[in-house]
Amino acid sequence: MTRLILFNKPYGVLSQFTDKGSAASPRPTLSAYIDQPGIYPAGRLDRDSEGLLLLTDDGRLQARIADPRHKLPKTYLVQVEGLPDDAALRALGAGITLKDGPTRPAEVQRIDPPDLWPRDPPVMNTTEPARSGVRSALSARQPTTAEAPATANLVESALRFEPITS
Repeated sequence: MTRLILFNKPYGVLSQFTDKGSAASPRPTLSAYIDQPGIYPAGRLDRDSEGLLLLTDDGRLQARIADPRHKLPKTYLVQVEGLPDDAALRALGAGITLKDGPTRPAEVQRIDPPDLWPRDPPVMNTTEPARSGVRSALSARQPTTAEAPATANLVESALRFEPITS
């Protein structure tokens, strides 16, 4: 039977079980939270992102979730600087260009600021501009376009996929 673990990956944790970085600068990994031999992350979240991370012992399922060719819809809660206007939401929805290339078009909607768990370091402090929430398929932190609001926090909150048959 396939094992599937839904893990709320904290900010600052690598989406892997070991860190090949320098011994002088150890970084937290999944092994600090999960002690289940034979399971692997299905996809990844950047170290500075947090939220839903799936882990499984099923290689086919892991490949289906992780491989961008399958284009599985993912939902992110995005906290952005300021209050995005309709033009900014349209820009995000149309796709924007990031340092590592363009994003795909996405469904984007303005939402109330998400009620998330506390984080260290905190996402907000009282000296920063107001932040608001956007629900999106956007998977990036700092848009490089003037049309889109700067991302303050990114939390993966959902993943939709069809069961694998045969």
